[in-house]
Amino acid sequence: MNVLDEPDRLHGAHVPIRRGSVRQLQWWEPTPAERVRVLAWTCDCQARFYELCQSGGMVYIRRTVQKDPEPEISETHRWPVQEGWRVWFDLLTGEVR
Repeated sequence: MNVLDEPDRLHGAHVPIRRGSVRQLQWWEPTPAERVRVLAWTCDCQARFYELCQSGGMVYIRRTVQKDPEPEISETHRWPVQEGWRVWFDLLTGEVR
């Protein structure tokens, strides 16, 4: 089967827009890292998208806001892998922002 036959296969999830109170993540300037592995991501068709990244045995979420002339990139602090996946799930379900 050809990848072109499956246009949604590489399409990322969309973060829902939640009204009301949600838990707020703290966002920081990106920290340089030698090796970063992107484990999961949301769709970049929206102005704001997210990536779950792993570096040095820890995970964090990278947020990109598409702005002119350059995108605005920020990151959360690092968590152990299992905790990071829980926060990622909360982001995808609209529980954190």
